[in-house]
Amino acid sequence: MAKQAENKLYPIQHYVKIILVISFSALILDFIISFASIAIVKQQSARDLRDTAYLYINRINSDFSYINHFMGWTLANDENVKMMDTHDTTEDLFIKANDALYRRFVELQKSYDQSYNFFLFFDKKEVMFNIAPMGVTYKEYQELQQHIHTYIKDKDRLVYEQFYSRWSTIQLAEKFYIINIVPYQNKYMICLVDADDLIRPLRQINLGEKGYASLRTEDGRLATSPFSNKGELIDTEPDNSSFLHALQTRTTVNGEFDNASFFVKLVIQFGAFEKMMIVQLLIVLLAAIVACSLSFIMLYFRNKVLQPIKSFSYNLAFWAEDGEPLDSASSKIVELEKVSKQFAQLVKQIKAYKIDIYEREIEKQRIQLNYTKLQIKPHFFLNCLTTIHSMAQMDMTEEIQQMALSTSVYFRYIFQNGQDFVRMEDEIEHVRVYLEIQKNRYQGSFLYRIEQAELTRDTPIPPLVLQTFIENAIKYAVSRENQVLIELNVERRLFEDEMMTVIQMSDTGPGFAPDVLDKLQHGQPLDQTTGTQIGIMNTTQRLAYLYDNRASIRFTNQDGGGACITLYLPELPAIPIENGSAAR
Repeated sequence: MAKQAENKLYPIQHYVKIILVISFSALILDFIISFASIAIVKQQSARDLRDTAYLYINRINSDFSYINHFMGWTLANDENVKMMDTHDTTEDLFIKANDALYRRFVELQKSYDQSYNFFLFFDKKEVMFNIAPMGVTYKEYQELQQHIHTYIKDKDRLVYEQFYSRWSTIQLAEKFYIINIVPYQNKYMICLVDADDLIRPLRQINLGEKGYASLRTEDGRLATSPFSNKGELIDTEPDNSSFLHALQTRTTVNGEFDNASFFVKLVIQFGAFEKMMIVQLLIVLLAAIVACSLSFIMLYFRNKVLQPIKSFSYNLAFWAEDGEPLDSASSKIVELEKVSKQFAQLVKQIKAYKIDIYEREIEKQRIQLNYTKLQIKPHFFLNCLTTIHSMAQMDMTEEIQQMALSTSVYFRYIFQNGQDFVRMEDEIEHVRVYLEIQKNRYQGSFLYRIEQAELTRDTPIPPLVLQTFIENAIKYAVSRENQVLIELNVERRLFEDEMMTVIQMSDTGPGFAPDVLDKLQHGQPLDQTTGTQIGIMNTTQRLAYLYDNRASIRFTNQDGGGACITLYLPELPAIPIENGSAAR
């Protein structure tokens, strides 16, 4: 009975129906997986862009708060302002005080941005001075002076709340600026910044071909030109009735500033995964074409091949000696089975290929997120402020200036645009600034020596790679008991038949713990459950990703004591870096 069931015969239409059912099931499953994957990746991309925008907004909020406080303190306490208020503009005391105040605000511009303009208005004299280099035209300066004179003479409370000590938008010569007016008695200090300059860092984010970042006034009007990251002017009101617009989904992100009457609007059109989505749609279209073609072939085969064969077989059966139909050895069609198996394997390979792409993109986003986390170091910032405060208590004026300038340079480099590579000279200069800051904290606890070959100055290197290992040396090698020497050497030499940039970092501290060194030498992950040792692991992953697994790192302990880390970085094709030049 079992043998009879095993040898049960089926017509060819039965196999055709089974193959069609399997094919369309696979097609539907592929549609579902593809569109679900596209939605997840787009959502992740939008979330990352939103987080990046919020980081920028928080930085601007911090800058606004500090500048507002600085202007208010200067108006109330600075002797130069008092001197200018009590003397005529032609007197020597007035001119000297103006020069001293000018120098202070030039330093403030260096710490933030040259696009910030500062002015001082005296109500009694009815005159306004620029107290820092101006980035506005004379016509705009005249309009600003007229506006300020009107605002001060207008004692209306609404005007006061709109402008005084609050960041607002103002239009000068048909161009929008961000303005902040800080009053004190009969004196007013004004900060003015170009709206386009303020939004420029957000325009460098890839928001898609039709995506853009803009500043909006309180009533929703554009305060900046809606340019894409390619410099193309974007139509903020596209034709919603077109078919292409219906396919192009867009995400809008609004970010509010503290104590301001304007906000940021980001329009994300496709985002960074635009090309990947097109590839996904092409794969789905390919699967649909394959399924439809297979159905057409089956129908054609049944009508043009199977029917004639069946007719011939039926007629041939009557030609047998016994008049019975001829026995068929087997009704299973091997060719169709092979086609079905190959198609199933093709679908599996396509799915495996797509999953591999998603995992790589997710891994890339994870590495970039860890890199972003490494850039945000609130404890280090607070330590710098504490050190400056201690210096202030001891009247260490020159040391305070140097420490403040080093801290400003350090964090300006930390919050630079997120490029994959920077110049080696810039990275080493950043390490030198970091070590100088730490020397102010650990007085006499360590020395450092940096040697760099001339040929390596323009060599590209991922940002903050060297700092990660130097930070590790400061954390684990420097102590108050023994003076430690930290050395950094950069050169180019032949390594394993390939010209490489060799970077060696060493210290005279206790060195790596045996268990940690063993894991590092064998490429095993370190324990990160306590939130430590993230920097080394993330840097290793970044180098593997950016150099396509061609870079290598060696961890050793020196014979005389201390840790030693050697990086071997291969040559890369021409890479655009932040200053716009190509490094090789």
